[in-house]
Amino acid sequence: MSNQHLIIGFHAVNARLWQNPFSIIELYVLEGKQDARMRNVLDKAQKENIRIIFADSARLDSLSKHGRHQGVVGFIDASKNHVDLDDVLENLTEPPFLLILDGITDPHNLGACLRVADAMGVHAVIAPKDKSAGLNATVSKVACGAAETVPYITVTNLARTIRELKDRGIWIVGTDMNTSTDLYHFSTPPAVAWIMGAEGCGMRRLTRELCDILVSIPMFGTVESMNVSVSAGIVLSETRRQRTLADKK
Repeated sequence: MSNQHLIIGFHAVNARLWQNPFSIIELYVLEGKQDARMRNVLDKAQKENIRIIFADSARLDSLSKHGRHQGVVGFIDASKNHVDLDDVLENLTEPPFLLILDGITDPHNLGACLRVADAMGVHAVIAPKDKSAGLNATVSKVACGAAETVPYITVTNLARTIRELKDRGIWIVGTDMNTSTDLYHFSTPPAVAWIMGAEGCGMRRLTRELCDILVSIPMFGTVESMNVSVSAGIVLSETRRQRTLADKK
């Protein structure tokens, strides 16, 4: 099956079991492992009529390519993950809060971005289909379940998607080190899509030109830059802080 993807570890498997069990093809679990976490996985999988295969540690190591599987490995049908951006936006009960990743190719960075997006209540993460990391076992593992809970939407033409978001009244805010507007003196618009560019080269030229505003993250120490997921965490956390304060007024 061309759309068959691997997920490993309890976080990824549990999130998939509770959020989208119909996408699970089969689970491989370590024979003889009967702790509470494993019993919960087995009980839920049996209720959802998911095929369970008991295997030894060598088989699980091979299936997971020696990743830290914790005794559970699953295969999913990724074609059942599809989420349409229009569906996400039309079902919101609050102003859109989005994260756009322009050219993030490292699966560890993508997984970490998804994890922080989930923590801060981001409604969807958007990325171009080309020159971007896809969802795979590494992403799911690093994301600790967020890959199964946060809609990850890949688009053929990122520039066109950005223009459509602008037409919906969503502000497009890019991050850039060399701009005078800094995050802590920036009033985040109610409907916002933050754009994070690839490490090293940043946003592509057209993406940058489509931003409504560029915002920098103040640096108070000696380092000159941060990992993209750390930067995403900072801007998303500040946005959530401002939203929380606004809701209390």
